[in-house]
Amino acid sequence: MAKQVGGPRECSLASALEVVGEKWSLLVLREVFYGVRRFEGIAHHTGAPRDVLTARLRKLVEGGVLRRVPYSERPVRQEYHLTEAGAELAPVLLGLLEWGRKWTPAGPALAAPFVHACGAPLQAALTCGACGGRVTGATVSLDPARVPQK
Repeated sequence: MAKQVGGPRECSLASALEVVGEKWSLLVLREVFYGVRRFEGIAHHTGAPRDVLTARLRKLVEGGVLRRVPYSERPVRQEYHLTEAGAELAPVLLGLLEWGRKWTPAGPALAAPFVHACGAPLQAALTCGACGGRVTGATVSLDPARVPQK
């Protein structure tokens, strides 16, 4: 067996997972997309332990995905709102919702709550930027020449 050289492969996927790649972080984002913006509501709908939720919210704010917006001065209270970067996670969440509905047995098969600007319900669909064809597991292959080397 050949000896592995270097450390873990660095890429934008690894960087993205540092910010949002944890169960509670994704559930927090689900709730904020659903319009739940206050700590108590997010805690209730996710079931996250308070200390874990506090840490995840802090990480999402530091990662530029959420921003804090004050809604009360006495006592000091804040809501969480999506940033531009956070809003761009909608297709990712939609894709995970649809994948979960198709490939996992748990949970109710709720319709995805996202709609397009035209008002029509959305379904996740990646398309090839060159030919416009739909991207599926069967239409994707790896180009070994494009895999970053250490």
